[in-house]
Amino acid sequence: MTGSSSRDEVLRRIRVALADSPETAPVPRDYLTVHAERTPGETADLLAEHLADYRARVHRTDEAGLPATVARLLAEHGSRSVIAPPGLPAGWLSQLAGVEVIRAAAELTAAELDAVDSVVTGCALAVAETGTIILDGGPDQGQRRVTLVPDHHVCVVRAPAQVVDSVPQALPRLDPVRPLTWISGPSATSDIELDRVEGVHGPRTLDVVLVDGPPAAP
Repeated sequence: MTGSSSRDEVLRRIRVALADSPETAPVPRDYLTVHAERTPGETADLLAEHLADYRARVHRTDEAGLPATVARLLAEHGSRSVIAPPGLPAGWLSQLAGVEVIRAAAELTAAELDAVDSVVTGCALAVAETGTIILDGGPDQGQRRVTLVPDHHVCVVRAPAQVVDSVPQALPRLDPVRPLTWISGPSATSDIELDRVEGVHGPRTLDVVLVDGPPAAP
């Protein structure tokens, strides 16, 4: 018995074994969903603090200052090419000079992606208590691979609209069928002697831009 027939047989046996079992009791969810009361500003500050703990570089600006901040970060990195997902607002890149903007990144091979200097994206949410950025492949983020292969990722987070205190607060706002990527700082790993190596599973450099205030009117 192979393939789907094997799976069906296993599931059939499980159903038979559980046929006379009582229904599973509901799981209590009376735990704390957040560990402190904070203002939106305090939550954004906590996110910035924890991102820095994970060696992400955090930058604060407002909507008007966002294009200049993105341009500065790419210039400081020495970027000559940058991936911009199709849904990324054009205004975010309006002050770039001498940088090739790649919109059709989905057509690039892994080797071609590796040759791109940077990627700029938005995010789905950010979690302050864990210092985590969550991507869900939305129009301003693109496919997961475009945020994992280039060595430099600039991620824009709107505060307070996209910042929550805790993971329990984040989960109801996320679509579980979307390709969720949870990022806490630059990609890094350590061997048995605790020697840290960055850039193994994703970008070596993560710049997070916290944009304070509501988005500008279209």
